[in-house]
Amino acid sequence: MRFQVLDIVFNPPNPVTGQTVPADVRLQRVVEHAVLAEELGLDAFSVGERHAGPVLSSAPTVILGAIAQATHRILLNTGVTVLSLLDPVRAAEDLATVDQLSRGRLEITIGKGNEVAQYPLLGKDIALQYDYLTENYELLRRLLAEEDVTWSGRFRAALDGVTTLPRPFDGPFRIWHGTATSSTAVELAARWGDPVFTANALQPRENYLRHLVHYREEYAAAGHDPALAYVGSGSGGLFLAGTTEEAVEQYRPLYEGQVAQSDARGHRDVLGVGTSFRTLAEAVERGPVLVGSSERVAEKILDYHGTFGHDIQSVSISPALPATQQEDVLRQFAEEVVPLVRREVSTTLWGPQDPLRPAFLRRADALVSA
Repeated sequence: MRFQVLDIVFNPPNPVTGQTVPADVRLQRVVEHAVLAEELGLDAFSVGERHAGPVLSSAPTVILGAIAQATHRILLNTGVTVLSLLDPVRAAEDLATVDQLSRGRLEITIGKGNEVAQYPLLGKDIALQYDYLTENYELLRRLLAEEDVTWSGRFRAALDGVTTLPRPFDGPFRIWHGTATSSTAVELAARWGDPVFTANALQPRENYLRHLVHYREEYAAAGHDPALAYVGSGSGGLFLAGTTEEAVEQYRPLYEGQVAQSDARGHRDVLGVGTSFRTLAEAVERGPVLVGSSERVAEKILDYHGTFGHDIQSVSISPALPATQQEDVLRQFAEEVVPLVRREVSTTLWGPQDPLRPAFLRRADALVSA
């Protein structure tokens, strides 16, 4: 299995102390955590995108550009690029710039986003979010793959012989499709033969599984090679300690404080935004949070893999933890949990049998062969 760290760059007041981390400090920690993830041998680092609420990821390609310059080997991703809100021409320019800066280490995950306040803020009609997503995606993939693009659609001015610059580093990079609450994203991914990333953060696993089942059915029906129907899975947060009891006891105030903050923003009954698990005990027992000892968290990832059959596990660490503790959790995860899972699960994703593996990895193969 492959492993990714995702930071959506949430920055609300600490639910226990009420203090807020200064924006410059919070953003610098994102870069530092990407450097640490690379040092620890994790596969990828992903940055989210939000345009409303207490979140600092409104310019994810800027953050990824900083990470590209601070790292050398780790793959980069987005989680998610809210493509429903973006002009595909600007998205192609920004993303290809990151791909160039990282010398071919970029993949992206696209979606319509689950923050409804973003749509009126940016002058978009939320009733059209999936229409925006479909049209913008189909134009974006052409702009990344082709030059002299001529195109017309519903939501932006027509293009006549347009070539976006810079071009991707070594051909178009892979596009994943994020899915949480709707079949639209998985159907779009299946139609084009792309992989999917299930959010798997806030709801019971069966809510996510039905979309993955539908995806695999549609992918095969479209005539694509099932071996390339890669699936990624998120999680509801990561916290580790020596024993599961210690982890639950230490993390409970933060988890339940975060639930209260989400409720205060009106998210409690919003599907895909509010959590189904009101207490940490519920989330540990029946939900996707990864809280416990290293052995217990590895068992849970393997249990979910038995359901989802996913190829990459994404984890997120609460920014409300002290900075050193965030690093300790990430280190323990890489050194103790990852080997336990990899001993049981393998994947061709990003390996020699993956025809779309990023340019950086292909170059590394060539050097080894030489």
